[in-house]
This record gives sequence, C-alpha cells and structure tokens, in this order.
Amino acid sequence: MTTDISASLAQRLKTETHAQHERMHGLMEQGQPFADRTRYARFVAAQYLFQRDVEQLFADPAVRTAVPDLDSRGRSAVSLLDLHDLGATQPDDAIASQGVQMPAALGWLYVSEGSTLGAAFLFKEARAKLGLDETFGARNLAAYPEGRAQAWRRFLAALQESGLNEAEQAEVVQGAHAAYDRFGALLETHLLATQP
Repeated sequence: MTTDISASLAQRLKTETHAQHERMHGLMEQGQPFADRTRYARFVAAQYLFQRDVEQLFADPAVRTAVPDLDSRGRSAVSLLDLHDLGATQPDDAIASQGVQMPAALGWLYVSEGSTLGAAFLFKEARAKLGLDETFGARNLAAYPEGRAQAWRRFLAALQESGLNEAEQAEVVQGAHAAYDRFGALLETHLLATQP
C-alpha cells in the first residue's frame, strides 16, 4: 500500500507542479542563458543559490533518513566552481529554505532532482554554443557519475519508501511549489533582470 501511495505522490507532484515547470521553461527561453558566457554565468548564479538552499535541507536527520544518498546529490560546490571558471563573482542572498523540514523538504528535492534529470539538454547547449563541459563551466549541468536516469530512479524509490500519509504528501507538494517559486524568483533576479 505504501508503494501505491508514494507512486501516486510522484504522479501528483508531476501533475500539480506542471504549470510551474512550464513557467521555468518560459523563463529560461526568455533569459537566453546560452546567448553568451555572461548570460550563462547569470543563470549559474541562480543555480548556485538554489542548490545552496536545497543543500541546507541535507542537515535534517529526517531528510537524510528519507533520502540516504544526499551527499552525492548536491550541486552548489560545482556551481561555484563554474562561476569561478567564468570569472563571475559569488552571489550572496539569504537562504530561502531556512525552517523547511520533512516532508516539505522532499518537495524541494523533487524540484532539484528533476532539474538534474532535465539538464541533459542544457548541458548539450552549453557545450555546443559556449564550449563548456563537465570540466569547465558546465559542471552544474553534468550528469551524476552513475547517470541521470539511475539517480532519478533512486530518488523516486526513496519517495516510494517514504510511507507518507495524505496530509504529509500535501506538504511535499507545497514544498515543491515553494521550490519552484524560489528558482523562478532567482531566474528573474539574476538572469532576466540583467537583460539589456
């Protein structure tokens, strides 16, 4: 029964955050992060701040229990290396996920892990248009060592095994909405607001 409930949670997350997911696509298209390295660095600044928010949640023992492989999932450090490669300064902003706990934290992780899965296309764009790769400038978009799909499946398995009740699942969805709102705001501030 737990698997059925949690499998429906994965589907519910996909369905109920679809509009925000599409909004992120629209913001990325509008921001044109692959037009040049300066624009791309602004995108990486947003990515760094969002990943820093997500990694703040890794310290919660309940989150670590739900997703045991968290230490292999953070991308703020590689985003910061990419910013240095690009000659960009480290952005500073308050951590938006302060006070977020289980089960809402799983919603934030869902958005982060989904973006890693979807970054395959962005990685190709960074390589083709800007000459960046997993060793310089585009580490934040690179696949996990075991591959994007396998890491995503492991995360979905953690959702399946979480055993959350209906009220807790609603908190996960709310957490995902909050995470999408945060990343959208970061894109607007760092990528779109700096357009000529």
